[in-house]
Amino acid sequence: MTIIGRSVRRLEPNAQDIRVFGEPYEAADGSTIITVTRGGGGPFTAGPMGIFVVHDGKVTWEAALDKTRLGLFAEFVGLAATVIVTLTLLRRPPWPDVSAAGMRAMRGLKTAWS
Repeated sequence: MTIIGRSVRRLEPNAQDIRVFGEPYEAADGSTIITVTRGGGGPFTAGPMGIFVVHDGKVTWEAALDKTRLGLFAEFVGLAATVIVTLTLLRRPPWPDVSAAGMRAMRGLKTAWS
């Protein structure tokens, strides 16, 4: 069995669904902040999910933005667009056909318009 296969067998069924709550932290304004992290195991890595803020008896959730994942997605979209444009230009360039057959065709159009 491969290394990946052994790692996957050792994983819990819902390894990505594990939530880890941090110790409550009291801010200067009296708010209580509790961090929440996505647990990891095997090939999955742990990462921040967000924070709970408890202030005056009201609880609010503020999600963490993973800028690394967002940046990688933007780079992938740019790379895909570049590849598509390059393949399009190589298949049919935007400049006129200057081969002998193309020149004959342009002369034929010139005489037809005259």
